[in-house]
Amino acid sequence: MISIVIAEDQSLLRGALAALLTLEPDIELLAQAQDGEEAVRLVKELKPDVLVTDIEMPGLTGIEASETLRQSGSETRVLIVTTFARPGYLQRALQAGVLGYVLKDAPSEELADAVRRVARGQRAIASELAESAWSAPVVLTARERDILRLVEEGKSNKEIARLLNLSPGTVRNYLAEATQKLGAANRIEAFQIARENGWL
Repeated sequence: MISIVIAEDQSLLRGALAALLTLEPDIELLAQAQDGEEAVRLVKELKPDVLVTDIEMPGLTGIEASETLRQSGSETRVLIVTTFARPGYLQRALQAGVLGYVLKDAPSEELADAVRRVARGQRAIASELAESAWSAPVVLTARERDILRLVEEGKSNKEIARLLNLSPGTVRNYLAEATQKLGAANRIEAFQIARENGWL
């Protein structure tokens, strides 16, 4: 039997995933989480074979939950089920140690097969994303992403500097570098491009 924990903040979708996967004779659902922090706690407590998780959730995202589990030495493998068909999200997920990445509109048999592949330690990547993930480079550093997220929130360079314990000049340099990498005209366009590509 493959034991799983499901993490999804929308209760209707969480219930649908649970119903679909528990129809499979070789998959056992141990628990359901409504956010990333609960998912991490349940995985550490129950040690399932696979965590099936969404990306965007309150608290920790699915990618951050995966990174947290990897750093803690957890052997649970992670499968992301999401609506985000963007190479930037997939690249960040792979960097966080995620083995599977499938889309929510995939057929149910494809989802069950992805759970089995991930449980065996194999990759299971949505075919429409697999090629683009390797061809589209990750262009932003973690610090540049942090700064662009704060720009998106409407923070000034001084506010960003204070929040991240940097000098305003350093923030300006990071923004100039990120803007150039993204081919953006200004900081607003930079975060918009980064958001559209799944890099934030």
